[in-house]
Amino acid sequence: MGGSSSSQQAAQSETPTFFTQEELNKLKSEFETGGVEKVQPLLKKKVIGLKNTELNIAVTGDTGAGKSTFINAMRGLCSEDEGAAAVGTTETTMEPTGYSHPNLPNVRYWDLPGTGSPRFTAGSYLRKMQFQKYDFFIIVSACRFRENDANLAKEIKRLGKKFYFVRSKIDADLYCMQRERKEFDEVAEMEKIRSDCVSGLGKAGIPNPTVFLISSFEPDRYDFNRLKEALEGDLTNVKKRAFILALPIESVEIVQKKNEILKKDIWMFATLSGGVGAIPIPGLSLACDIGVLIGAIIHFQKCLGLDDASLHRLANRTGKPVEELKAAVKPHLLGEITPDIIVRIGWGTAVVTVSALEVALNFVPVIGSIFGAGSSFLMTLKILRDALKDLTENAERVVRAAFEIN
Repeated sequence: MGGSSSSQQAAQSETPTFFTQEELNKLKSEFETGGVEKVQPLLKKKVIGLKNTELNIAVTGDTGAGKSTFINAMRGLCSEDEGAAAVGTTETTMEPTGYSHPNLPNVRYWDLPGTGSPRFTAGSYLRKMQFQKYDFFIIVSACRFRENDANLAKEIKRLGKKFYFVRSKIDADLYCMQRERKEFDEVAEMEKIRSDCVSGLGKAGIPNPTVFLISSFEPDRYDFNRLKEALEGDLTNVKKRAFILALPIESVEIVQKKNEILKKDIWMFATLSGGVGAIPIPGLSLACDIGVLIGAIIHFQKCLGLDDASLHRLANRTGKPVEELKAAVKPHLLGEITPDIIVRIGWGTAVVTVSALEVALNFVPVIGSIFGAGSSFLMTLKILRDALKDLTENAERVVRAAFEIN
């Protein structure tokens, strides 16, 4: 894999709150001169910026390697779902085609034409693909990696970007081997395939490459989780956030990762909703901007795969009736989130005993200003914490029902 010194510098300048140190200094300075009212515009800008974070992932390889199926799997889609990448045994991609995540449209996977397509020579391919626009590259092959793949990786490295070798359709290969042999050792056969790929790439000038063996139809098996962890680990703070939130809900671990990220957003939503300009809400002992509050809860709901469209997509992928998945969710979380729902559920109705330390643990960088925003902030903070906890627990139940996890 290739690296970039600029991305490393960016990572060093970011903090666990998704703010750069410069942004944190600005927040503190604005509070000192104008209090919470002056902090709110900065937070609103940050929330919008995080929502609009772009992540562009290029997927390339020879015709028939399974690029489109891989792109669909990474977005939690089947080939028949709306917005799915076209799948075929012939070259269905003639130019770079972007496929947005269904809930996070600024996260895009780009299906690039196969490197062996007769429409492109090796030299023109690199120019026409506009390689600089992508955050990293995934080179897919359904058999041995070829000279074109190695040359592509060298050029990506020269440009200072990262690349990953993915050997696809491993399930089909192992199935054929198992049928042909009386004695079959899946782990040993996988290592033979991996060693063959590594050896071929080494001879082509790629020393010690990492090769991920995957099946796009079985994202919980083989090296698929290792691949996701590698992609996540190599991204900088804000880009990593976008990548994790865009992952399909396929394990309890992914749900928990999303929960940890969304927790870090709560204090910002609470400040925007429960600070200056808040209005009283009937049935709740607080004043807040109800649009911000409900918008945050809907955002949590979609990221955790509990909106109606996400549940239908999960049902299609797993072959489970959507009614079975919905049965794992509390009924009040399946419909529209309204002020009445918040009151009936009782989010935030317990005695507010949020201490300054607890606020700090929620990654509030300007504790003095935010904690001083008053009871409306604290109550809004508790509503959002309760809502996220409730949604996370329900998302975990859905995962267990969908993938039959005990």
